[in-house]
Amino acid sequence: MKIYGMAASLAATLLSTSASWAVTEISWWHAMTGANNEVVETLSKEFNESQSDYKITPVFKGTYPETLNAGIAAYRAGQAPNIIQVFDAGTGTMMAAEDAMKPVADVLSMGGKPFDKSQYLSGIVAYYSKPDGTMLSFPYNSSSPILYYNKDIFQKAGLDVDNPPKTWNEVFEAAKKIKSSGAAPCGFTSTWLTWIHTENFAAWNNYQWGTNENGIASLDVELKINAEPFVKHFQALADLAKDGTFKYGGRTSEAKQIFLAGECGLFTESSGGLGDIVKSGMNYGTGMLPYDTESQNTIPGGASLWVFGGKSDEEYKGVAAFFNFLSQTDIQARLHQVSGYLPVTMAAYEKTKADGFYEKNPAREIPIKQMLGKAPTENSKGVRLANLPQVRDIMNEEYEKMLAGEQTAQQALDNAVSRGNAAIKEALGN
Repeated sequence: MKIYGMAASLAATLLSTSASWAVTEISWWHAMTGANNEVVETLSKEFNESQSDYKITPVFKGTYPETLNAGIAAYRAGQAPNIIQVFDAGTGTMMAAEDAMKPVADVLSMGGKPFDKSQYLSGIVAYYSKPDGTMLSFPYNSSSPILYYNKDIFQKAGLDVDNPPKTWNEVFEAAKKIKSSGAAPCGFTSTWLTWIHTENFAAWNNYQWGTNENGIASLDVELKINAEPFVKHFQALADLAKDGTFKYGGRTSEAKQIFLAGECGLFTESSGGLGDIVKSGMNYGTGMLPYDTESQNTIPGGASLWVFGGKSDEEYKGVAAFFNFLSQTDIQARLHQVSGYLPVTMAAYEKTKADGFYEKNPAREIPIKQMLGKAPTENSKGVRLANLPQVRDIMNEEYEKMLAGEQTAQQALDNAVSRGNAAIKEALGN
């Protein structure tokens, strides 16, 4: 009996000890590639080494749209990850699926530290919050579109390497000079025509993108992108595409490879694309996103981290621990300085400025100044639709026909508006 009792006691002790050693697994699905994927892997490794209770496992799931679709499918199958990175266009989709998600404000409160929304950049947090101010997702990699240019190509074309174009007309003229001089096969390319040349083009120039404050006030939106300023802008792109002065790369970030290969001298892209450009060793320069006549403010791009519902309290504590780790000033400052994405916290921005980083790297402050320079108007708070990815696809289809010479910019934008409005009404059940 004594031996049996000792064995039972030992077994109970071993079970208790092994339970205390158990590590809670936290899965993180993401869409980062290249230098930004390296950042994801590094952050996960550093978090895992900083403590022994939780283990973050990052999993690449493809492009932003592919990652969103994979997450939706996984949730329906009862196999959702703990954390999913969702791009800005998917924000309305995730808000519409609120029952499937756990607000990040609630998750952070489970981490043993009081959640203070004021420590985060207000413009970014507002985009990922409910109208009542509840923060729904963690703004991991917020960005703003900026202008990049190849200084070597500029010099060959006889352009001023220290004075990048400021207006769209200046961009188009510089692109023509690059092409005609033979400095490069193409003058200008761009990623994300919907985000940069439609949504941010509207906000940056204070043009109306859609009714009801672009979907912020109500998801019942009518698009207004077939107005004269948009038509003029896209017709200019279409005209430049005829002889290859403008080269279309694709619907998302594919054009980055065209720029990195030295095929085009000018490039509009997310500030988050900076890491790959630095890594390439290119002699590059940057400037603010071009405008028409006067700039207003740009709107966030990039992505945020959403937390699925239906998980255990221990898993949520692990997610909270990871988000608190990401919020550390040193981590945020490094992430901002290395990646080109905006610092999520005010402390990281202030530390970066106090350290003199912007004095040595003034271009890195460009996206912050663009977003925070002026108080947003009804036209520049952001864009929100329950089916924005679908509407972007519609726009892209029409843009591609336009760039192929199959229709004018007016026809493309009229079609995008009529088809987009129909898709919005269908999504709302109207």
